[in-house]
Amino acid sequence: MRFGFYLPTRGITCTPDPLETLVQHAEKWGYSSTMVGDHVVFPVTVNSTYPYTATGKFPGGGDAMEQLSLITFLAAKSTTLRLVTSILIVPQRNPVLAAKTLATIDVLSQGRLTVGVGVGWMREEFEALGSQLYDRRGAVTDEYVRIYKLLWTQAPVSFSGKFYSFDELRCLPHPVQKPHPPIWVGGSTKVALRRTARYGDGWHPVGANPAVPLGPDELITSRDELFRMTEAEGRDPKSITISYKVPVSDPALIAYYAGKGERVPFSGSTEQIADDVARYARLGISELIFDFRSEVLAESLERMERFAAVIRQTASV
Repeated sequence: MRFGFYLPTRGITCTPDPLETLVQHAEKWGYSSTMVGDHVVFPVTVNSTYPYTATGKFPGGGDAMEQLSLITFLAAKSTTLRLVTSILIVPQRNPVLAAKTLATIDVLSQGRLTVGVGVGWMREEFEALGSQLYDRRGAVTDEYVRIYKLLWTQAPVSFSGKFYSFDELRCLPHPVQKPHPPIWVGGSTKVALRRTARYGDGWHPVGANPAVPLGPDELITSRDELFRMTEAEGRDPKSITISYKVPVSDPALIAYYAGKGERVPFSGSTEQIADDVARYARLGISELIFDFRSEVLAESLERMERFAAVIRQTASV
């Protein structure tokens, strides 16, 4: 079992010294990866439905570092952590430029990049970036991921698609990782599962979603469906990594699990959390992702260090 954590992308802890402190302590304490979210701009008025709250209202807004620039900085400040886009909103970026940037990060980090991909949810952000692809964003994401893979593995290469085309070109250097950096697909809808089965090296669902909780029972159902889809694509389900963002202490999630007479997974004592880790390992989860973010650096570090006791206790899982 591997353990990862979300890195801040905004606020006073998303500045050079705190970021360097967070990743260097994470490596010391045994974390395997860090996740970096993706938003470029925040329109003042957002009417799009946010999929990760019970109300559908987006809780954020304001400042945010650009994801790929931030990951490049992290590559220079760390040595062992895998650097994960969680997730890259694929349709919002030119696919050739994105493929080049991602390959460059993989080279400079000496092969530590994982490309988590998703379709996005905020129409207003697409429009602010000049993209008219929001309504076709699922199909666009599939095509752009295919472009990434071609540019990362062939030279010269050309492409003619429904949404993007280019004549023969070379996009070098290729990534260090072969055949390319792992691609993890975010989301737990049937469409996301199908995208994982066709194009993904990993599945990256969110368990901390009050709107659609993905607890152990739901996770088993989705996992089994993913495996069936993967086999139907002629691929081995065992080749799919599952990286799962664990539930957090959201009031809606607490109420959901209380209604089932259960404790929120990964809450309670070190022993209880270690038991949860073992349980999810038996479900085929390869990596668990935690959210220790706080506006106070010392508090984030204290949360990470406290959980390091669980990492040590479950080292043999």
